[in-house]
Amino acid sequence: MWIDSVAPSTVDARNDGPLHQQLSSVIRQAIAEGSLPPGSQLPTEADVQARFGVSRSVVRQAMAALANDGLIQRGRGRGSVVAPHHEHHRAVQKMSGLSSQISTPEDVVTTDVLDFERSSDRRAEQALGTSDLIALVRRRSIDGEAIAIIHTWIPRALVPGLEPSDLTNASLHETLGTRYGVPVSAGHRQVRAVAASEILARDLALSPGAPLLVLEGTSCDENGTTIEYFCTWHRADRVVFDVDANSDATEAPLSAQPRSGARAAQTPTGDVATMARDLADQARRLADTLSS
Repeated sequence: MWIDSVAPSTVDARNDGPLHQQLSSVIRQAIAEGSLPPGSQLPTEADVQARFGVSRSVVRQAMAALANDGLIQRGRGRGSVVAPHHEHHRAVQKMSGLSSQISTPEDVVTTDVLDFERSSDRRAEQALGTSDLIALVRRRSIDGEAIAIIHTWIPRALVPGLEPSDLTNASLHETLGTRYGVPVSAGHRQVRAVAASEILARDLALSPGAPLLVLEGTSCDENGTTIEYFCTWHRADRVVFDVDANSDATEAPLSAQPRSGARAAQTPTGDVATMARDLADQARRLADTLSS
């Protein structure tokens, strides 16, 4: 049983935070990591009490919080089970943004602007060739559940008059094309598996250390000018990256491609299979680290 692998000291009055929050965090982490996949039967209240030495009221508070967040389903006579969840698919090699790829009539996609200021970043400065940048932090949610945090840097001169309200529940790429006449036509992308920092965990309603998939890179206009540098952290338990692989392609490996200009912005399809294998290896190593 899953609970047998969790140290009793994980939930302890000597740890930070109320006991019910500690307990709910343990279960959230297990759900996020896949140790408790959808449909899994959760331990009984008595089993949880015995394992962690907590009261029934602590267990019930933790379970109520998980149920309110839609992570578990509770039923009379059948105990609690991990709720089913939808996987949202994103094609790594496509230039279209996250909102346009996952938006369906059944799923309501919303975007909140968490930060909007003149700011810079060494990597963004190098990619965009200027230190006069606007830094955006946005959160994408589906049906009210946060699934991604997007950090974007764009040259301030490129978007005069742009306001945070312009990007609330809106696409940055669409705004660049329709309002400023700057269509996004190419880009360089790379993917990594990382553990959630405390800030990212807070903004995505996860526990610190939960697995995330990061898509980062640059976007270019039709003339090959780099107009955007971004990092997007996706919940690994909600978003799946799809990759089209072509074993017969003869393009140069991704690492051999230049990092600037229109040609560099093209993601070589010949190396996509290698990228997918590398990502899978990273994810496995991260899972091993988190479970150790």
